[in-house]
Amino acid sequence: MSSPLKRCQTVPVAVGDVIVGGDHPVVVQSMTNTDTAEVAATVAQVADLARAGSELVRVTVNTAEAAAAVPAIRAGLDAQGVNVPLVGDFHFNGHRLLRQFPECAQALAKYRINPGNVGRGKKKDEQFSAMIEVACANDKPVRIGANWGSLDAELATRMMDENAQRAEPLDAVDVTREALIVSALESAVRAEEIGLAHDKIIISCKVSGVQDLVAVYRSLAQRCDYPLHLGLTEAGMGSKGIVASTAALSVLLQEGIGDTIRISLTPEPGGDRTQEVVVAQEILQTMGLRSFTPMVIACPGCGRTSSTYFQKLAQDIQGHLRHMMPEWRKQYAGVEEMTVAVMGCVVNGPGESKHADIGISLPGSGEKPVAPVYVDGEKSVTLKGDRIAEEFQQIVDDYVATRYAKK
Repeated sequence: MSSPLKRCQTVPVAVGDVIVGGDHPVVVQSMTNTDTAEVAATVAQVADLARAGSELVRVTVNTAEAAAAVPAIRAGLDAQGVNVPLVGDFHFNGHRLLRQFPECAQALAKYRINPGNVGRGKKKDEQFSAMIEVACANDKPVRIGANWGSLDAELATRMMDENAQRAEPLDAVDVTREALIVSALESAVRAEEIGLAHDKIIISCKVSGVQDLVAVYRSLAQRCDYPLHLGLTEAGMGSKGIVASTAALSVLLQEGIGDTIRISLTPEPGGDRTQEVVVAQEILQTMGLRSFTPMVIACPGCGRTSSTYFQKLAQDIQGHLRHMMPEWRKQYAGVEEMTVAVMGCVVNGPGESKHADIGISLPGSGEKPVAPVYVDGEKSVTLKGDRIAEEFQQIVDDYVATRYAKK
């Protein structure tokens, strides 16, 4: 799907085989929540995230055991044919781990460094420099990821003191936003002074408030050409996390801001980590920025649709499309742009079905127990009886096989 939105121009950065920034599509990424030291569990979750569509996967590297496990994780993924680039998330002790475990530094495709917790005073520059030097030696890009939950305390204090001396002091929130931006940009400048190339740097400034995120990234986009990683940190659980992330990222993406995104959802107990990947994909696809999987258009239901049959059919078709996409993506060019309509009554059913590539208009309350199917805007067949769902699914499969060119 071609994007109708003009992207802010940023410098492209290679992260393994994935390019972030420039004219390249917005990249979807995610993060594991396993103990990285547990190799089998981490390999399994990274593979799940990659198969769901995550194009970069970040892992926590917080202990010697975790750092030692990274090469084995990379090898385990490679053995499965999962070539997704791994990003190492470093806090507090990254300078030691990257030097003590050179195989870890080599196996990772990118490092994430938080300038707010690399050290204090003299140690801050020493420890930050040590990490950047390892990145340079291994030719790895770095995301300099500031977060207002771990903002550089010395910088924040200095900027608050300077603000207090102003004739008209700024609001504390504005100063905090500016401190976050300054932390990231000054760290990027310092990284380049140490020797990291300009096209090896990605920036993020994470906050948990929608309006704060929008304000911070609008300013960042005006002040640098580094690729920008978008995400609402600590977005929350369930619908709250999805809505908040969508609200914030959609505004910025509509303005052409953002080169890679992550949806930081708190999973339900025992929940599927891949949900954050699906949400990220759906944000990009519904905005017309990228296509990942055929989209299902379905009505919400009303008093005319007392049966839940159309709801289950919509759910089953959507699940079937996602299940088939890994194989279809290998075989059929453009299949991810297909639209399928599952409608519940005659009011909008035929019309929406005609607009979709394939659509079915199920009978509502009091309507004849028949379901016309539309293919490429034309009525093709009318289904009836107990096998409507199975027959419609077969029609979808046949359409894919005949409509889209084989690769």
